[in-house]
Amino acid sequence: MLVALDIYVLTKISFVFHPLLVIVETIAAPIILAGILYYLFNPIIDFLERHGWHRGWSIGLLFLVILGIIVLVFSFVIPAVRDQIMSLIKTFPTYWNQVTDKFNELSQSPLFDQIKDKVSTNMNDIMKTVSDKGTDVLNSAISSIGNVVGTVTEVVLAIVTTPLVLFYLLKDGKKLPEFVLKFLPVNSRAHTRQVLKESNHQISSYIRGQIIVSFCIGILLFIGYLIIGLPYALTLAIIAAFTSIVPYLGPAIAITPAIIIAIVTSPWLLIKLIVVWVVVQLLEGKFISPQVMGKSLKVHPITILFVILVAGKLFGVLGVIFAVPGYAVLKVVWTHVFIWFKRISGLYGEQPESIYVQPKEEKQTDKKDTTDSN
Repeated sequence: MLVALDIYVLTKISFVFHPLLVIVETIAAPIILAGILYYLFNPIIDFLERHGWHRGWSIGLLFLVILGIIVLVFSFVIPAVRDQIMSLIKTFPTYWNQVTDKFNELSQSPLFDQIKDKVSTNMNDIMKTVSDKGTDVLNSAISSIGNVVGTVTEVVLAIVTTPLVLFYLLKDGKKLPEFVLKFLPVNSRAHTRQVLKESNHQISSYIRGQIIVSFCIGILLFIGYLIIGLPYALTLAIIAAFTSIVPYLGPAIAITPAIIIAIVTSPWLLIKLIVVWVVVQLLEGKFISPQVMGKSLKVHPITILFVILVAGKLFGVLGVIFAVPGYAVLKVVWTHVFIWFKRISGLYGEQPESIYVQPKEEKQTDKKDTTDSN
């Protein structure tokens, strides 16, 4: 009841925490981006440091390499991708209309009429509903462009400040856990250090592994799209690489525009697209992910799917992206809390033999056996 009363009082004075909320929203983006890049590049800095390089010089060399890669990407890759994206944006409504027309033609065929009579469903209404939903999604996406334009300043600030935060994270990141432990009681420092160590391992394994897996998926799909002659191969492969960061849901989102383009182009291209996609998913599931990700998270796939759905419902796109590593950290914390509770409660020890009561039937049987033996 005291906790409930505290929550009720805090909801009535939420305006007091508004400045704190503004501060968190301002610094959250560069800290999150710098944290992701830290887990991605820190092994490289540690490797150079172990081989005699000064940590500051190693970080400077890394920044120069990143800068060179960015210049090359903007010089050669971005123009090609930009042209494909602009062409895809212009032609995608035409593709969508052609797919809708094909479904309308299919719905008016005699075979479809027989199926419609059996299921007693008006397929025209279904197609109209699907078309309306697609139009609503497209309109909402267009209307959200204004919000995106309004956040340009925040994005620019995040891009400018992220390298600075990343530099100091790479330079002094190892000292951060010990700095935090200084504020905790001495008796709890060892246990908290273990929790931080395991949480750090979970986050680093997931971030590095997921980025490498997504990069491999993008390259494999790009090669496959080029082989089958799918239009906009580079753009569709980049979309697939970015969406593959989200497990399970990302591939389903990535293949949708590719399927629409393949349906409009030719049925044979659709079959080849499905073959390419199945092959890439098999390679990712059987070879790439086990080698890169391993079994570090130890989370069941169904649990991951439910976590992503719930986090997306609660926190939107950011919730979907950070659902799995967040759950992994919470799992580590909860595991150690449960271990601590078992130790101090004494409720999970071995069951004493003295409290076991033998059933009456067994007692009578034992007495009878004893009498017979006598």
